[in-house]
Amino acid sequence: MYSSDKPIITLTDRATQHIQMLMDAGSSDVMGIRVGIKTAGCSGMKYHVEYAKDQKPFEDSISVNGVTVLIDPAAVMFLIGSEMDWQEDKFSSGFVFNNPNETARCGCGESFSVETT
Repeated sequence: MYSSDKPIITLTDRATQHIQMLMDAGSSDVMGIRVGIKTAGCSGMKYHVEYAKDQKPFEDSISVNGVTVLIDPAAVMFLIGSEMDWQEDKFSSGFVFNNPNETARCGCGESFSVETT
């Protein structure tokens, strides 16, 4: 499990409110959401958000205003210091991440990369 003064991820009020709405609309066994990273897109990685019904081994758990966000342990090193937000406009809606670790993002904004040394 991650242990540091810097949080893995923080949530905006909009993100917290939308997660609560998702939890309320989900089945009774939903305990929160899980955030991870998948290999995808032209830049290499993509954020992945899904319902969480249980906490898996080694997952970090963040609780904010009654909502729970579980962090896939394989994603921690890519997410440290990120902010999760919810944005809506005329054409799209979804969770967005302000990630200080990103070194590049594809033109469509769907994927990103992180320089590892």
